[in-house]
Amino acid sequence: AAREYIRAQGAPIVVKADGLAAGKGVILCRNEKEAYAAVDHIMIEDAFGDAGAEVVIEEFMTGEEVSFFALVDGEHALPLVAAQDHKTVGDGDEGPNTGGMGAYSPARVVDKAMAITIMETIIEPTIRGMAADGMPYKGILFAGLMITDAGPKLIEYNCRFGDPECQTLMMRLESDLLEILLAAVTGELDQVKVEWNRNAALTVVMAVNGYPGSYEKGSEIRGINDAEAGGAIVFHAGTKADGNKILANGGRVLNVTALAPSVEKAQTKAYDAVAKINWPEGFCRSDIGWRAINR
Repeated sequence: AAREYIRAQGAPIVVKADGLAAGKGVILCRNEKEAYAAVDHIMIEDAFGDAGAEVVIEEFMTGEEVSFFALVDGEHALPLVAAQDHKTVGDGDEGPNTGGMGAYSPARVVDKAMAITIMETIIEPTIRGMAADGMPYKGILFAGLMITDAGPKLIEYNCRFGDPECQTLMMRLESDLLEILLAAVTGELDQVKVEWNRNAALTVVMAVNGYPGSYEKGSEIRGINDAEAGGAIVFHAGTKADGNKILANGGRVLNVTALAPSVEKAQTKAYDAVAKINWPEGFCRSDIGWRAINR
């Protein structure tokens, strides 16, 4: 049935595992041959386990992908800020999709006018629709968007802060996060104003060799204190303590994050910190922030 649908729709097209696949279950297919192979990879080769028992086949959208965040108290939606993730494993946005290899905020493609459009056409109708269905939502809405020539289009919602986008938001947030979250719980978001640092934040994800495929755990990571000495913050994602040692214990392991007056300066600061981390078994992309810098 999937192959017949692809044949009827043509390509390019997107094939997705319908279950949770740690951000790796999306395959962008430039032609029908690649789309048929993607279906086989997910459903026959069982690449994503139970997550691939069914597939979703969707329109291939052209544009810039951004992550837009809002807090919701069941009635009111409070916009936060946008960030841009780097989903693919390799420089130049090449290779398979991952859970995210780095991010930066602000995302200049979402200016004030675009943020208003996103709120009015995507976020607020969602809130009203859920309330009308008797299921008012309280919490975080993370909208994965494609900014196309026809305006913003919704790819997906997540009911959580995105990773690694969240790290850039936390670096820029000047207000008390707990107070904002409590306002979402108590229905008082309309009384909250959020203050943001005007500087740019950029996160470089360090992953273990082999990711997003198979990889080994247990390699030792050194130099984290040295990396933070210059003002960067190293968020731990897939690590564990073994006495005084820090060991890799996942695929995406560290998020090296820096705050600076521009994306370019934040990029330099983050990669200077990355260079001080002694972890031969790890790797990262070398071009996080390229789109903002080119712009």
